[in-house]
This record gives sequence, structure tokens and C-alpha cells, in this order.
Amino acid sequence: MIDLDTFAALAKAELDSLPAEFRALTGTIQLAVADDPSAEMMASVDVEYPDDLLGLFEGIGLAEGGDILTTGAMPNRIWLFRRPIIHFVEDGDGADDLQAVIRHVLIHEIGHHFGLSDDDMYAIDDADD
Repeated sequence: MIDLDTFAALAKAELDSLPAEFRALTGTIQLAVADDPSAEMMASVDVEYPDDLLGLFEGIGLAEGGDILTTGAMPNRIWLFRRPIIHFVEDGDGADDLQAVIRHVLIHEIGHHFGLSDDDMYAIDDADD
């Protein structure tokens, strides 16, 4: 299993590989990685098991005025969770490429920054198939 530093480097490489126009729209959004989501993170999206949460957008999305810097507000952040993502890949849940899963989760969480719902993003994913 890859360590957190290697996972972070893969995540950063995937973020950097996104089209420049798309990355420009994300503004000052930060990328963070952790081994697992915290209990608070899981509760914020009503998830019971850590393996069910691969990534999380924290902050105020563009649809809610997140492009305006608010004094005292935490920065917008995308979290990717190493252990659940690796478990997803190793479990054979339809994906066998770690970088592809990282990219998918990253784009999904950026979608939340843009104000898209999970249903919106699943519809986009389904249209690509």
C-alpha cells in the first residue's frame, strides 16, 4: 500500500493535469489528503463507514458566493482519503487504476465547489459512458 506522501503526490499530479481553464475556475481551493475521514467529516455528509467516503469538499461553493474572500472563513478545501480510495481500487469495485480513481474523486469534489449535486455529477459520468 502506498504511503500518504506518495498518495499526496499522485493527487497533486492529477490536479495539475486537469485542463488549465478548469483549474483556473477553482480559484484558491486547497487540496488536502488524509488516511481516513474524521468522524466529523463523515457526520457532515451522513456517512456511517469511513470506506464510504473517498473525498469531501469543505467550504463555501461558488454557488453560495465562495469566490468572495470572507474574513475569518476557512479556505475552500478538497479532501482525498487514501485508505478508502485504495480499498475501493483493491476491492475491484469497477476500477483498477488508482490514478483514475483519484482523478474521478478530485473532479467530483471540484464539482461540489461549482455547486453541482451528487446527482448532477452522476448524470455527467453516465453521459460519458
